[in-house]
Amino acid sequence: MFRKAVLGAFAFGLVACTQETQNEIGRSVQNWTGTDGVLEVYAGNTLVRRFLAIDKLTTASGTKDGLPRPYRFGYGVLDENLNGLSDSGEKRVYFEISDYSTPYVFYENPR
Repeated sequence: MFRKAVLGAFAFGLVACTQETQNEIGRSVQNWTGTDGVLEVYAGNTLVRRFLAIDKLTTASGTKDGLPRPYRFGYGVLDENLNGLSDSGEKRVYFEISDYSTPYVFYENPR
């Protein structure tokens, strides 16, 4: 009975959170479990960049005001030949993508 009450209170609290708070909770759980994300960047219909082995995309925030900035950043292996594999010589890099002008798809690696 106590267990059901605790789970119910947790569920109610999660529903009452703002979307951003829910996202933060989701990211922290995701970080615990680990991910293998892939980020693909497009120019029109053409794939121009792919990053592999991304653990998360982070929304940038201001250092003084703490407000969210219109871009996301992360670290991933730059797939230079766009073959979907982390080949010898392809290095882990820092990247930023704009929320306004960068057409991208981020997904968990299906391998």
